[in-house]
Amino acid sequence: MRLQQKVAIITGGSGGIGQATVRRFLQEGATVAIVDYDEQALHQWATQLRTEHLESFETYVLDVSSLDHVQKVITQIAERFGTIDILVNNAGITQDAQLTKMTAEQFQHVLEVNTTGVFYCTQQVVPHMIAQQSGKIINTTSVSGVHGNFGQTNYAASKAAVIGMTETWAKELGRHNINVNAVAPGFTLTPMVKKMPDAVIEKMTKMIPLGRLGKPEDIANAYVFLASDEANYIHGHTLHVDGAIIM
Repeated sequence: MRLQQKVAIITGGSGGIGQATVRRFLQEGATVAIVDYDEQALHQWATQLRTEHLESFETYVLDVSSLDHVQKVITQIAERFGTIDILVNNAGITQDAQLTKMTAEQFQHVLEVNTTGVFYCTQQVVPHMIAQQSGKIINTTSVSGVHGNFGQTNYAASKAAVIGMTETWAKELGRHNINVNAVAPGFTLTPMVKKMPDAVIEKMTKMIPLGRLGKPEDIANAYVFLASDEANYIHGHTLHVDGAIIM
């Protein structure tokens, strides 16, 4: 029970990696505020968790790209639980297109969610962590943010920015005993990826030295570790969970 008596906010908590992360945090004893844009998905996920007898959570509908909405929901969570110990900035979207075909709207929307949303959520949570002089912030970047990826100008830019923010916040917040780190997943077998043609999945798999795509649980386990006391001296680091695809 590595996260017992900890209160965690997990954004994008009803998606593939989000669900695995919520489940692992609950299994490790955390109380979880599950945050997501999709109200119907949140309801279905909450129902599923209760059938697994995992009930130490509440759900919140949130558009992370709206500052007003973020301020309102973070305030609600802080008032409800009295503390915020962990923030996992997991929410993210893709709108892929090659450079010459990408619209300004596609570029901007991905940055609003993947980068500005991380900024908004972290900025609103940090005062609560400073007040208690402790906290764990875990940001989700991507191998695309490190090495780029074909057709992902917007996504790669948004995730590269997250790495920069992670390292900046590590320098700013360390004196308050707040650890800030990032996780960079590789190709992960989420429900969205499972819908891809078999030939595409096979091609992706051949690029990975471990010979398989990641599982959402692989990413969730990294989040749990970085959120736990076992990672108290890990700070400003981007942990690659990618099967060594970037070697």
